[in-house]
Amino acid sequence: MKRFFTFIIIIGLVAGTAIGASKPTSIIVYNIPKQHITGFGGACCDGAMCPFAKDTKPVELLYGPESKIGLNILRMEISPNFIGDVIVPEWGNWDSPYDWKGSLPSAKIVKQRGGIVFGTPWSPPGEYKTNGTAQGGKVKENDNDPQNKRGKLREDCYEKFFPWLNTYLGWMKDNGVDVDAVSLQNEPDWWVNYSGCLYDPQDLVKLVKNYAYMLDREKYHGVKLISGEPLGFTQNYTDPLMQDETCREQIDIVAGHLYGHLPLQYMKHAGVLPLKYGKELWMTEHSVLDNIDHMPTWYENLIFAEELNECMLAGCTGYIYWYLRAHWSFCGTGQSWTYKINGVDYTASSPDNKKNVLLPRAFVMSHFSKYVTGSTRLETSKDNEGGREKEEVAAPFEYSAYIKDNTIIVMAINTTQNDRKLKIKLPFKVKSGILLQSLGNEEENLCQKEDITIDEPVSEVLVEMPYESLNTYIFTIDQSTAIDEVRQAGEGTKTYFDLQGHRLTHPRGLCIERSADGTSRKVIMKR
Repeated sequence: MKRFFTFIIIIGLVAGTAIGASKPTSIIVYNIPKQHITGFGGACCDGAMCPFAKDTKPVELLYGPESKIGLNILRMEISPNFIGDVIVPEWGNWDSPYDWKGSLPSAKIVKQRGGIVFGTPWSPPGEYKTNGTAQGGKVKENDNDPQNKRGKLREDCYEKFFPWLNTYLGWMKDNGVDVDAVSLQNEPDWWVNYSGCLYDPQDLVKLVKNYAYMLDREKYHGVKLISGEPLGFTQNYTDPLMQDETCREQIDIVAGHLYGHLPLQYMKHAGVLPLKYGKELWMTEHSVLDNIDHMPTWYENLIFAEELNECMLAGCTGYIYWYLRAHWSFCGTGQSWTYKINGVDYTASSPDNKKNVLLPRAFVMSHFSKYVTGSTRLETSKDNEGGREKEEVAAPFEYSAYIKDNTIIVMAINTTQNDRKLKIKLPFKVKSGILLQSLGNEEENLCQKEDITIDEPVSEVLVEMPYESLNTYIFTIDQSTAIDEVRQAGEGTKTYFDLQGHRLTHPRGLCIERSADGTSRKVIMKR
């Protein structure tokens, strides 16, 4: 039996309306813009980091505004080659997918659907490195074992790095894909026995400061440069690049991963300087609960929803998951999988892991990717007896809010075993709404949609959230009551933004006015 219900009471003229005896949790959404959300995505690979090559079904299912999931950012490996199509004679002229061509078919589809594609090197070519190979150089567990050798970019090859990236960009362009951004390095802080390259924070500063000008942005349509993507999203790697003026001018996107580093404890602080200087902040790889002997439970998928939400609260502008196709990801593989317990490999399988069939985690992602992409996050807080608590929240109840065009979007996650009542105080009156709800027991589409009827414009809404649920409320702003004031263009020393949070040089019509003290309001600007 399906579990889908919502109990909505519009708080208006009747002050004494109540539901049940328990007191609702109350949150406040403020008309204070935070970061603009560029989008969501994943990596173009599945098992053993293998690119999809001609198998484009995952991106066909997951990408584009018309798809069920709505992803729009694709991450690709820039393999350590000098050519795009690698044939291996020693293996019977094997046409390796571990080359630039391996991601090309999927990248073409993403671009055709209006998405963003970017490349990340796990290693530059081996001949550029101190250990002479693309491998990271760690072959023994003991770091001090003499057989281990730290694979780093040789300083005499720094000047070759960006021309090599230009070669990659040129090959992709010649084969039909304009790559939007390239990264310096995948996990420069992690010494590995597979493809990898180590950089200290100051190594990256030296590389960017002295040689990033060689990235041919004019020829490759303003391609953006992404910082190194450390295993842990920390200030150790982000701050040095932002503190150097030349590096700041070259870096467009500051990125990192979440392994062992919670977003609100690390990314939030690592993002302070990048956001201050107008950079984007991307989380470019993480897998949630992947070493398990079962398909993720619904509760475990809600943990993923909380990670997405916490990244948004930490200032993230782009979230890119790890494999697109895995039993713990968005599309099934149709295969068994291995997991480890105390270093020992075991095998598991499930009839629910059907190849190229959307999994529940994909629909969790869709709450963000289909509706939050292109929005601007709004400041929120928990209303505590008329006071204000800090915005950052943690399980078992989390929330965030966004403005997009003429709508306010409120995300609410309830991981408890109890139904909850939630009062939402909005910055503008709203006249209608839509509820998108996932409860985890739907047979097919795990993102159910229901209209919210509002008889007259209101600024407070009371809802009841089912236990273990993910809820997205999309309210349409009543523009006739949302305007604070009509102002003449050029009046005062205010700054103005559109409803997506983009700064306006010549504000016209409906926009957000921000004062020097940080307060904001919605106004109509006349010529």
